[in-house]
Amino acid sequence: MKAFLITTVSIIAGIAAAAQENMHPAPQQKETIAITNAVVHIGNGQVLENGMIVFSNGKIVDVRAAAPIADVKLIDAKGKHVYPGLIAPSTNMGLIEVNTVKATLDYAELGDINPNLQAIYAYNTDSRVINTVRSNGILLAHIVPSGGVISGSSSVVQLDAWNWEDAAYKTNNGIHYNMPLLNPMPGRRGGRGNTDDVQKRGLEAVENIRRFFRDAKAYHAQPLHPVVNLKYEAVKGLFDKTQSFFVHADLVKEMLMAVDVAKEFGFKLVIVGGTDSWLIADLLKENNVAVILTQPHGIPATEDDGVDQVYSTGAALQKAGVLFSICDDSGRGFWRQRNLPFQAGTMAAYGLTKEQALAALTINAAKILGVDAITGTLEKGKDANIVISEGDILDMRTSKITHAFIQGRQIDLDNKQSQLFEKYKYKYSIK
Repeated sequence: MKAFLITTVSIIAGIAAAAQENMHPAPQQKETIAITNAVVHIGNGQVLENGMIVFSNGKIVDVRAAAPIADVKLIDAKGKHVYPGLIAPSTNMGLIEVNTVKATLDYAELGDINPNLQAIYAYNTDSRVINTVRSNGILLAHIVPSGGVISGSSSVVQLDAWNWEDAAYKTNNGIHYNMPLLNPMPGRRGGRGNTDDVQKRGLEAVENIRRFFRDAKAYHAQPLHPVVNLKYEAVKGLFDKTQSFFVHADLVKEMLMAVDVAKEFGFKLVIVGGTDSWLIADLLKENNVAVILTQPHGIPATEDDGVDQVYSTGAALQKAGVLFSICDDSGRGFWRQRNLPFQAGTMAAYGLTKEQALAALTINAAKILGVDAITGTLEKGKDANIVISEGDILDMRTSKITHAFIQGRQIDLDNKQSQLFEKYKYKYSIK
């Protein structure tokens, strides 16, 4: 009887929990929708003060000044702002659910060289974190593995899906390499010891990777392979430039080494981290290197840097013409993606215009990830990934998302945190 009661209580609790968060992916768009009378931020620097966006079958069919229109569902957004769906350009969201529960950690694999590891297969579309991120306007994300030297391949997903197949927006678009330290940094793994020891270990590790890529290049030069090598097969896209080479590095020496490796093999290079990228911005531009800045609300890298250096690095890269985006996923900060628009807003206070800061999370991110042909701006022919906000989406004081559409489907903006907010408002009779 005791076991029966425990089982019954568990089932009831499970049903209650399910009822509390009864959300599911939105159905396909069935009718043409027009958002009108809004301030439309195209995402490429252009702004329509009284604009209209018409979309049908998941695609944008017109963007113009507001005008009368018939036979469509109208959304009057007078006084509101319309934006492209924001993109989180580097995160392990969906690969982690609870930091302290090992069974929910699926972001890394054993071993140092795992290019054949595909993060998309581990992506959990039922993560409760995803809904909290969408409610701040982030509708797409670049899901990135970590661990080892070569962590594996990443994929771009849209954040309203039944499973990873539905979520996949662009699969295996890049291979991720964690550049070893070339300077001693006690706070980072492998950074202890004197300068000579750290540099020696780092250079040896880089040479090992060079050998791996040389062997992979020779492998792909052969027309037939009696024995298939999965690791070499996984990096073929780097050589034919269908994949990007994402190198996680922060210091100048590390980034220069990344440029050198990429030039040797002709890889399309993206730096992830880039703390000191402002020091070599011209060189990065010269070599067509894109940058995804991490920890945009972090502290200076050295005591010689200005206290506001992390805030103004975006402006330095913008001035040099370097394609850049921003992310906030140092370590296991997967849940912090919801703060990305406000971090972009901080950069807008330190040298960027508001539209340049917005572009960092829209068209810039789309270009870096290779999805700019279908998303990143509000233009005819692109996917209807659209956000409506009551105020400036980059300002936490005024940003309040009222509507969001992914490929034309209006998504549910409810989430676990808003449900808890309403629950305890009710408990304490707060109105």
